[in-house]
Amino acid sequence: MRLPRPMRDAMLAHAVAGLPLEACGIVVGRGEEPLRFVATANAAASPTRYEIAPRDLLRITLEVEGSGEAIWAIFHSHPTSAAYPSATDIRLAFYPEAIYLIASLVDPARPDLRGFRIIEGQVIEVALEA
Repeated sequence: MRLPRPMRDAMLAHAVAGLPLEACGIVVGRGEEPLRFVATANAAASPTRYEIAPRDLLRITLEVEGSGEAIWAIFHSHPTSAAYPSATDIRLAFYPEAIYLIASLVDPARPDLRGFRIIEGQVIEVALEA
C-alpha cells in the first residue's frame, strides 16, 4: 500500500509528541488511496493501550459518511515494543476493511512503521510504500 511520506511523517511526529503514552489517529481514504491523517486523542491515556476518543471517532465517521471516503487505516504507536499487533490490538480490531498502522518507538529517533490487516483474529502484514 502506498503511504505518502508527509502523511507518514505526520503520524510519527504525533506518536513521538505523545510519548510516553500510545498515540493514535485515523487515515481517511478513498478506495486504495489514503487522503489525510487525522490525529486523535487517546482516551485510554496509557503507555500500553489506545482508544480513539469517542468524540474524535464520531466526528471523523460523520465527515466521511456519504462523501465516498472511508476509514482507510487506524494508526497507533507502541512506545516500548515492536510494531506488531498485541493480543489486545487483535482482540479489538473492529474494522476488518481498514489497515492497522503501528509505529514502534523503541528508538524514537528511528521509528518503525508497519501495516497489517486484522481479520477475524488473523494478522496479515501489508507492505507500505512511500
